Amino acid sequence: MVFPSGEQYEISAAGYTAVVTEGGAALRVLRHHGRDLVHGFDRTAMSSGGRGQLLMPWPNRIRRGRYSFGGRELQLGLTDPATGNASHGLVRWAPWTVEEHTSTSVSLVHRLMAQTGYPWALDLHVLYDLSADGLVVTQTATNLSPEPAPYASGAHPYLCAGDAVEDLELTIPARTRVVLDESRIPTGTEPVSGAYDFRSGRRVGDAVLDDGLGGLEHVDGRVRVTLVEPTEGRGVALWADEHHRWLQVFTPPAEGTRPALAVEPMTAPADAFNSGTDVATLAPAGTPGDELSVSWGIQVVLPAD
Repeated sequence: MVFPSGEQYEISAAGYTAVVTEGGAALRVLRHHGRDLVHGFDRTAMSSGGRGQLLMPWPNRIRRGRYSFGGRELQLGLTDPATGNASHGLVRWAPWTVEEHTSTSVSLVHRLMAQTGYPWALDLHVLYDLSADGLVVTQTATNLSPEPAPYASGAHPYLCAGDAVEDLELTIPARTRVVLDESRIPTGTEPVSGAYDFRSGRRVGDAVLDDGLGGLEHVDGRVRVTLVEPTEGRGVALWADEHHRWLQVFTPPAEGTRPALAVEPMTAPADAFNSGTDVATLAPAGTPGDELSVSWGIQVVLPAD
């Protein structure tokens, strides 16, 4: 029997345990001393709502799957039928191959072949590494094609701290919010305010979010988002390096309490292949700039922190 997400690769260190899957190289489990830090999925089930998946060679949506690059008009498959857009890249359901698996880390690779809508070949690599500092995830893309290739990346973890997020305090150091049209495509940005302003930290409550946030404040090269129990000060933090200038924050619909909050680090916002905003251009294979490596991570927040 093969699990829906394929082989399961467990790693552990300093009280942390993680499970990464063959399918999509997804983060299925992350715990600290038995407490869940992400709301993943069962090994007998598929990922739902993008849980734990990697978003490469672009995150979020591309309007009607159409864009132009290098003088060519390109059409991707429409993988988000509800909005008629192409969503979350090309590799989140693909099988990834283990490169190395130790007790504390696992690295996987996937060769993305040229295809309709994305006519470039890339070697993709991800390293999941656990230590006392928590989980560090490093995503790398290398252009194998003889011409430049557009590229961006993201990831889709759902953070949790306890059984429900309503009473948790969320802090997001973001100054702007992406304004969307009816197809969930950006039309511009505006300063965060009211229900979208979490810079000083406040209770999630009944907030309904599915928003891109920018103007991120990086301190010592990292932006840090926290979700904590306000009385105990215990919770979870997600950080991302300076390549990640955008976050997508999503409260999944649920009956009753909501167990998790998606906080998605992204190197570019939605529809970036059309707007050009923060899209990387990977240089032709074998030349300087043909590779891009970015990092993000998740760690426990303890009362003493």
